[in-house]
Amino acid sequence: MEENIIVSLKNIAVDYDGERVLNGIDLDIRDKEFVTFLGPSGCGKTTTLRIIGGFVEAGEGDVFFDGMRINDLPPHKRKVNTVFQKYALFPHLNVYENIEFGLKINKVPEPQRRERIKDMLELVNLMGFETRGANQLSGGQQQRVAIARALVNRPRVLLLDEPLGALDLKLRKEMQVELKRIQQSMEITFIYVTHDQEEALTMSDRVVVMKDGEILQVGTPQDIYNEPVNAFVADFIGESNILPGVMKKDFQAEFAGHVFECVDKGFGENEEVQVVVRPEDVKVVSYEDGPIDGIVESVIFKGVHYEMTVDSHGFKWLIHSTKKEDVGKVIGMDILPDDIHIMRAEEE
Repeated sequence: MEENIIVSLKNIAVDYDGERVLNGIDLDIRDKEFVTFLGPSGCGKTTTLRIIGGFVEAGEGDVFFDGMRINDLPPHKRKVNTVFQKYALFPHLNVYENIEFGLKINKVPEPQRRERIKDMLELVNLMGFETRGANQLSGGQQQRVAIARALVNRPRVLLLDEPLGALDLKLRKEMQVELKRIQQSMEITFIYVTHDQEEALTMSDRVVVMKDGEILQVGTPQDIYNEPVNAFVADFIGESNILPGVMKKDFQAEFAGHVFECVDKGFGENEEVQVVVRPEDVKVVSYEDGPIDGIVESVIFKGVHYEMTVDSHGFKWLIHSTKKEDVGKVIGMDILPDDIHIMRAEEE
């Protein structure tokens, strides 16, 4: 086993009430890595997290931690802690006592407890809140206490199950940055579950995209955004234009009524494919200069760019552009070879 692999899942399968919810999960997670499980509700990401934590037993397969099989190890004996979406703070305890709870259970001497709690309060920016009751805190502050409580025991791995779900958008964005900072300063492995693709792209070293109990793709945020393995990943990890096409030959694809140069090869001659083009990669040009033409149907200002819907012979293109075009105008569209992503047509 590779020496810096901390968690390894081998052929994990789980059934609930006769229905398979995880099907042959294989994944290695490296030490000090921020890994995010991303996918729609019911795809199996939380179940995978709970298997690592020991809260769910795998029907088949093995879980390894530092090369040791831990299938039969109960949660409290694993070097893993969990932060849930519902922070589950003790309402009758103040901030200091909430963070201290696990240290007391582990019989850490009082002077060491004080020192470690002080470090945690600094880490999560809650110095001065020690005596505040758990119910007197905002959602963001409660979340920081939950993180501090989980980290004070110095786990090797922290599991986070949609911990930002209850926060408003501005606070979520702030906490995304905070979590990444905490993970890097603590130098421990974070395994994170979310259905929010922006969250996954912002924080992760690697993203694991799941659907129907299976892993579809594992890669860096850049890999998954720029080179999705199929239309589901392309659509889930950001808005995309997905069109039917034909691979005429290596480096040449036909779609939207035109043959384009592309950078893909290895498909059969005249093989039917799916073509993915990101909205920001569609270049708006004059009607005369564009291989594709269309009529602007709607324009929405998004702050950084305009989001336009353009009807081209029945296909609705989504375009992000810093330049606004008027509704009803006929425009041209062009796409560079690097911005065309070809995928095998999926079986229906």
